[in-house]
Amino acid sequence: MKNKLHFRTIVISDLHLGTTGSKAKEVTNFLKQYKCRKLILNGDIIDGWQLKKYGAWKKKHTAFFKTVLKMMDDYDTKVIYLRGNHDDFLDQIMPLKLGKQFQIRKDYILKSGDKRFYITHGDVFDSITTHMKWLAYLGDVGYTFLLWINKLYNHYRNWQGLPYYSLSQVVKQRVKAAVNYISDFEEKLTELARSRNCDGIICGHIHQPAIRQMGDVVYMNSGDWVESLSALVEDYNGNWSLIYYNEEAKTAKEPTISEFFGQRERLVKVS
Repeated sequence: MKNKLHFRTIVISDLHLGTTGSKAKEVTNFLKQYKCRKLILNGDIIDGWQLKKYGAWKKKHTAFFKTVLKMMDDYDTKVIYLRGNHDDFLDQIMPLKLGKQFQIRKDYILKSGDKRFYITHGDVFDSITTHMKWLAYLGDVGYTFLLWINKLYNHYRNWQGLPYYSLSQVVKQRVKAAVNYISDFEEKLTELARSRNCDGIICGHIHQPAIRQMGDVVYMNSGDWVESLSALVEDYNGNWSLIYYNEEAKTAKEPTISEFFGQRERLVKVS
């Protein structure tokens, strides 16, 4: 594609690089299609939990960071890496700022037009990850197994010529406890945004992409790249939207915006 799409801000979270289920090649292809002023990596980019056990760092994971560095060199993109619970090893070096273009921190306030958005991974309001880490590790084992099943199932669907299907998304949508947890999570984060005198909250962590107005606060979740291949983008008019990477578009010679991004969810104008 000759003319790259240009956004003011891109937010991606939950890549879980270092795991077998990470969609590293897909996110690298995604990043190569655009220019942006600011790239926010909102937690769980590197999966330190899995790397400690049986994960493996591969060339495709390094390729992602090479692409990010190229964006910084070619387009003067500023990169803000916010730590999540799976990359909590970054606590040892935070806050870290390298020049004017790269920083690692716990949270961030983004100005969008005349609005302020508080950005955090979101695990701060997860009592399991903050107070019962042993249970979080146990849950991580179950989640890894679900991703393995999901991978096998989608190999079969691909063989049948069917589109990608996220089993974990369906499980979370149908299990009452998970639905209640997500609702409670969203409410707590909107309260956090209000306490920080912000007009909106941007997060990840619960792997449920969303854009919705909750009272006087805009709630946005970039979702989980592993499961939904989704990201949040802000254009230069202050519009925010969820976009989904289209696997088939990367082989097209001149894909259109709709072909490349596939489904595009509702816009929220904040300027």
